[in-house]
Amino acid sequence: MARVTVEDCIDKVDNRFELVLLASHRARLISQGAAITIDRDNDKNPVVALREIADETLSPGDLKEDLIHSLQKHVEVDEPEPDPASLLQTDAETTFAEVAEDEDQPEAITFDRMSEEELLAGIEGLVPPEKSDDY
Repeated sequence: MARVTVEDCIDKVDNRFELVLLASHRARLISQGAAITIDRDNDKNPVVALREIADETLSPGDLKEDLIHSLQKHVEVDEPEPDPASLLQTDAETTFAEVAEDEDQPEAITFDRMSEEELLAGIEGLVPPEKSDDY
């Protein structure tokens, strides 16, 4: 093949714009040091990329996947999601103190309980701070 044209490659890749994207991506890979699959024949990287696509030495599907992967900024890792049923507390009788007795937590934390009336009485009994000249 003396000269590679779009018509040589269009039967391998249906869309011309996709062909340009794939060939330019492959040309960048070649310039970064990727091994070429055909004889260079003193051609530049874009021509080599088009010849590789036309000769079907590279799969357009593989090139497309590689292009998509190279453009992704955040690669999503599929991690199993926790089961919603396991997140729910199955035993309503379990108290905080019982959970705290577990080996992971060294001691139980207890909270004082007071009624609303006791809280209001405590707030009313507070003495306001003395005023000073600094403020």
